[in-house]
Amino acid sequence: MLADSHLELLGLRECPNIESVEETGSTFAENASLKAVGYALQAKILTLADDSGLVVDALGGRPGIHSARYVGPGATYPERIASLLGELANTAEPHRSARFVCAMTVSTETGEIAFATEKSCEGRLAAAPRGTGGFGYDSIFVPDGYNQTFAELPAEIKNQISHRGRALQELRKFLASLTGL
Repeated sequence: MLADSHLELLGLRECPNIESVEETGSTFAENASLKAVGYALQAKILTLADDSGLVVDALGGRPGIHSARYVGPGATYPERIASLLGELANTAEPHRSARFVCAMTVSTETGEIAFATEKSCEGRLAAAPRGTGGFGYDSIFVPDGYNQTFAELPAEIKNQISHRGRALQELRKFLASLTGL
């Protein structure tokens, strides 16, 4: 989603000897900051990190920051979705509200936070997975104003309305202020 930014983008794989930063925060924003600062200090470059997940109201906010580890660290997304839908089996449609949340943080090479944002996309959970696009929980998340799941929507629409798309719109403004792009 940043391929057209005219910046040289590197992933962790392109930065040798980088040790994984543990997500020990209690919020999406804390985890994004921990990763941005931790990786920036190791790589010695301006670093972007995010943390995102699904927040389900009927489950008291779960899976939340544990979305990628819900049901256990070795579980697949189909297993996580099956467990989540099982927990919601007796929850009627009006009470299946949920949101995707994405926190993004940029750290300087010295560990100073240069940018931070948190955006969300409100919606509800479908009764069963639908669609083949996307990843994670996309096949059960229906954003407000739509009848299709993220996995059924065209990527260009999803990228405009999603939690990550909204956070990236803010990030683009920040990057433009640095580079004039």
